[in-house]
Amino acid sequence: MVGITTAQAQRVIKGTVYIDGEPAAGITVEAHKGGEMMTSFDGKYEVEADEKSKYIRFTFIDESKKLDLEGKSGDVFDFAFSGSLPSEGGDVEEESGDVNLSTLDELMKAQDKDFLNELSLYTEFYKQQDYKSAIPHWQKLYNKYPKSTMNLYIHGSKIYEYQIENAKTDAERDKYIDLYMKLYDKRMKHFGDRGNVLGRKGTSWLKFKLDQNRDKAPEGEALKAIHKSAYEWLSESVKLQGDQTEPPVLLLYMQTTVALFKLGELPKEQVVKNYEEATSLANAIVEANEDADKVKLTQETVIPYIENIFGKSGAADCEALVNIYEPQYRENSNDADFIKSMLRRLGRANCTETELFGIATERLYELDPSAEAAFNMARRFLKKDDVDKAREYYQMAIDQETDDKLKATYHYERGLVRFSKDGNYAGARNDARIALQLDPDLCDANMLIGNIYVAASQKFQGSAIEKSAVFWLACDYFAKARRGEDCAIDAAENLRKYKAYFPNKEEAFMEGLQEGSTYHVGGWINENTKVRF
Repeated sequence: MVGITTAQAQRVIKGTVYIDGEPAAGITVEAHKGGEMMTSFDGKYEVEADEKSKYIRFTFIDESKKLDLEGKSGDVFDFAFSGSLPSEGGDVEEESGDVNLSTLDELMKAQDKDFLNELSLYTEFYKQQDYKSAIPHWQKLYNKYPKSTMNLYIHGSKIYEYQIENAKTDAERDKYIDLYMKLYDKRMKHFGDRGNVLGRKGTSWLKFKLDQNRDKAPEGEALKAIHKSAYEWLSESVKLQGDQTEPPVLLLYMQTTVALFKLGELPKEQVVKNYEEATSLANAIVEANEDADKVKLTQETVIPYIENIFGKSGAADCEALVNIYEPQYRENSNDADFIKSMLRRLGRANCTETELFGIATERLYELDPSAEAAFNMARRFLKKDDVDKAREYYQMAIDQETDDKLKATYHYERGLVRFSKDGNYAGARNDARIALQLDPDLCDANMLIGNIYVAASQKFQGSAIEKSAVFWLACDYFAKARRGEDCAIDAAENLRKYKAYFPNKEEAFMEGLQEGSTYHVGGWINENTKVRF
């Protein structure tokens, strides 16, 4: 009989049997009109079957279950005897017991009617951007034919993004975000390309978890968890992709690095290491890539961003930066553009007291007594505690500068001086406001106004509730600052900290204040805010 079965067999069917998500040993696998075997510890089976075989029978002790073969193409079928089929990483497939791992070519050749019908319906709806109608047909293919076509994952990304963007609550958004992340895992399982896909996974995760349109912005441990997950995926992506890393992934890799440092989750040594790695890879992309657009993006956006966020991170101590830039300065001491760039980086890292900054500042003023050179001289005198001289150079820089973004920075820094050195809150706020008019994206200026109001609250004239109402206004500016990547972490921390100083709900009620109503903060502040508790 065994010889006859083998002679007639035209298919070899194989797969893995699972019990409650784990590979199952001791399962007897028998093909209708075919062979049989018993699984070992890895749960794998391989049996010969006839072209007319109607099912595979799986038996464990005295219980049997069938997998129908009629209408199915392909020869690889995983089977869940109980529970569900596990996917990569321990997640659970939504369809259990009946997964067809055939490729598109195999399914087309076999004319699998179920597959072809669902493919036709979902594709037509998808082309019309009728995602709501496409979803049930796409879902069936995604669950049952996960290896059929890459389009399931490309289109699935669009479908999940549609669901996330149209979700009504944060809980609903998070549900779809989790499913979206599982889609990336499943794509890697069936189509590989792990390095590239992990980069996209981290990018999508940050995009939707930190979306400004969420009902409640993540804070504290929730914020840490978001950045930890993204960092894990982006780090592995960068490691696997090397100089093939997509430029935006490098940018986000550095962004999450600095965020975790500020949140106390990474040491500064790791930040320096990641900065050097990101910079090296970015330069390699520029040198080796033939894609002009990719090179331009890396040169004009990614590299400056990496340098900027590293310089402002607080992890880049001045000794490390001087060691990096001093040899470069010796080679470029007659290049005004290089010196400007270097001084910007040292200035962002608050390394203006170093000997290198002083020498380079004076050299730049010799080569080019420009607005930016005057600005650096102002910083130089400020560090010498010559505030009057610093004011002169700040004014010179402001008067000469024609670039709005640079002028905004000069106003912002002069505002800092007025705030911290002079205690001139109104003057400091005026500089910050001018900075925001020139550069609305300068989140540091919003942070400055928020900090001015926090400092002013104790000296503000009025009742206890009028003084504490100033914190509503301060938090308005911290909320605006949080939209900027450079300020997001510090602004979120300030929001968490100063919400505790909001007026007491009972006291506010006695004053006739209703949540959501407009409240005017008088005095020199003279701004409106919203009542909240």
